[in-house]
Amino acid sequence: MIAPEETPLSDPNARGSDEILSRLMQLHPKVIDLSLGRTQDLLARLGRPQDRLPPVVHVAGTNGKGSTIATLRAIAEAAGYRVHVYTSPHLSRFHERIRLAGRLIDEDALQALLSECEIINEGRPITFFEITTCAAFKAFAETPADLLLLETGLGGRLDSTNVVDHPAATVITPISMDHIQFLGDTLAAIAGEKAAIQKSGTPSVIGPQDPVAQQVLSKYAQQVGAPLLRHGFEWHISDDKAGPGAYQFDSAAWSGTLPRPNLPGAHQRANTATAVAAALVLRDQGFDIPDQAIRDGLRQIEWPARLQTLTRGPLKQALPDWTVTLDGGHNAAAGLALAEEISAWDRTVPVHVICGMMNSKAAVDFLRPFAPLIASFQAVTIPGEENSFSAAQLCAMAAEAGLPEPSVADSVLKASESLAICHAPAHLLVCGSLYLAGRLLVENS
Repeated sequence: MIAPEETPLSDPNARGSDEILSRLMQLHPKVIDLSLGRTQDLLARLGRPQDRLPPVVHVAGTNGKGSTIATLRAIAEAAGYRVHVYTSPHLSRFHERIRLAGRLIDEDALQALLSECEIINEGRPITFFEITTCAAFKAFAETPADLLLLETGLGGRLDSTNVVDHPAATVITPISMDHIQFLGDTLAAIAGEKAAIQKSGTPSVIGPQDPVAQQVLSKYAQQVGAPLLRHGFEWHISDDKAGPGAYQFDSAAWSGTLPRPNLPGAHQRANTATAVAAALVLRDQGFDIPDQAIRDGLRQIEWPARLQTLTRGPLKQALPDWTVTLDGGHNAAAGLALAEEISAWDRTVPVHVICGMMNSKAAVDFLRPFAPLIASFQAVTIPGEENSFSAAQLCAMAAEAGLPEPSVADSVLKASESLAICHAPAHLLVCGSLYLAGRLLVENS
């Protein structure tokens, strides 16, 4: 079973770590400055904890990293293993980024780690992600576990997590255009950055890819000598051989029927299969992961803000007879996946969208697939985020994308209240940002 959370979403005791995290954000003038040098230097001062980790599965990609990790974690825990997990960003509190042997890091341990890293760093320039990744590595090295699932923050080649020389496996989920100011303005360039987590002799599990990305990933793997396990080549997932509500997985290592995962959305099929392919790699390396653990794990996945239905809180009170769905997707590929999901909903029930987005995102590309599917669109500014698009900016982009009835709202709650007044009960989708999703989960949990 997946271990329960140790603390609630709003942790009244988190002030100490919050103060340290605020100071760490001031150590580098840039939020993002891709480099391995600062991370390697601090890790050396910390005693190289990256050399004392349990077997690592290193995961990169544009979409589906978190869902794939959540699935693989559920499978491994269903098989009885203790699993560390590192993911980012967090939804509501930093502690979510570091899961130690099945439980979120507690406040006292987090404070101690961050303080130690801050003291040892001695004020040297280092980005927030770099120094907190170093803290996470130290936590993972000092807490016994059987497996570490390690998510890249941005890219791969110069990502702070790319200091593990010999991971047990690497996983690359679907790659699309995102973060072009840091990773390159072509799909091939972005794929090249993410390809660089692949290591000599380490099996590389590749999820569904655009042919351009696939070629780049395969070429890099061949250059470094990483055995390839690619969707559509070495493994396959399909519906046609399986019964209702199930998938058929086929590979040289194993073939069988899988239950649909405990994550909504047709796009989760690929994430599920990618995680299963990675689990089979671990099985080949000596992990005892029975078929039943794979199936049980798929039924136990927990990953919030991915087509999550809200059932309580102020939003539901404002819209008691509506279906309210929350999703943190924020790039073009996520927009297509959400549109595919909307098109599968009951088309006799109108769909209304409330959206907030960060200004680093290609909002028009994200929104355009919604145009023929929704009844109205309201834009909001993400509260407390200085890098959010303003509601007016996002509304103009929605108009450019062809969305019906784009308008501006002061907040998600105000937008919901206006929907209750102007429309009969229907389906509300709140989307566009994990930062927005995290705030709403705190307010509506």
